Amino acid sequence: MNAHPQFAQSTQANMMALVYHGPGEPAFETHAKPEITAPTDAIVKIVKTTICGTDLHILKGDVATCAPGRILGHEGVGVIEAVGAAVTTFKSGDRVLISCITSCGKCPACRRQLYSHCENGGWILGNQIDGTQAEFVRIPYAETSLYPVVEGVDEEALVMLSDILPTGFECGVLNGKVQPGGTVAIVGSGPVGLAALLTAQFYTPAEIIMIDLDGKRLEIATRFGATAVVNSADGHAVDAVMALTQGRGVDTAIEAVGIPATFEICENIVAPGGVVANIGVHGHPVSLSLERLWDRNIAITTRLVDTVSTPMLLNSLKAKRIDPKLLITHHFKLADILKAYDTFGHAAETGALKVIIEA
Repeated sequence: MNAHPQFAQSTQANMMALVYHGPGEPAFETHAKPEITAPTDAIVKIVKTTICGTDLHILKGDVATCAPGRILGHEGVGVIEAVGAAVTTFKSGDRVLISCITSCGKCPACRRQLYSHCENGGWILGNQIDGTQAEFVRIPYAETSLYPVVEGVDEEALVMLSDILPTGFECGVLNGKVQPGGTVAIVGSGPVGLAALLTAQFYTPAEIIMIDLDGKRLEIATRFGATAVVNSADGHAVDAVMALTQGRGVDTAIEAVGIPATFEICENIVAPGGVVANIGVHGHPVSLSLERLWDRNIAITTRLVDTVSTPMLLNSLKAKRIDPKLLITHHFKLADILKAYDTFGHAAETGALKVIIEA
């Protein structure tokens, strides 16, 4: 960063990037351009990226693993500028989708497809190593952490496959065991909840009930395919869901917010034999009412996205079976990324879902 003396003397090329300097201190500034440091690396020129709710958590100081000085961002599409000597499946000039999860493909976790728990990677982009909200990014283990761009697929739609679509699908729909003819409730109509709504429809459930405080987001959920919506602002969301299900509850309750109140709603609306699938990032303890749930044959699941579903989602996107562009509400240039953060961080006022940032 040119603002710091040690970079003023560097001969390394520079670029522009969004840098985290501590809680509440993002800065768009000059930063050293990344270089190949391992034979499995690739350097990718960013074409389009976005902002995730996790980035907002970092800016609040909620993610201890992300140190000041880090370039944020873990999503995007781009063009490979250079590859390390061990990379054979990609070459300079290839257009690629960047996975939010870095996987070596060889460790015990990766062999079990638990890529999020890769011993050499996992969620490190924009967290433990510099991320994608910049002109260039270094991708470790490029052959197992990048995907070739499918010909004819919109790049903005592809950005949604870096993180949000596989997160909603894997952590919500797959873990929640959504089935044809089943009943699903999704608590939280933010971007991840809406991603779960879109991908739940792969399995043709009979009902998908969306629950949120924001009436505008519930209107969007209806357009996206929700069969019913419940505004939880009055504190009677559980009663409303039970009325919609004739007192039975739902087969799958997906928690997509990450606060105790929304998890409690899920506990109270899940039917006997059902599943509570947690997606939300929880920063505070949550009470578990086992005195009521111990005999109800329910399962509670947690997961960090592994991106094992990305190839399937790419094929579904190519076949036009899903339209992730529905989630995009705002567009910015990279030079305006601080404005993009302000817009995304004040979604209740701006109506922002996902933003596209073009380098």
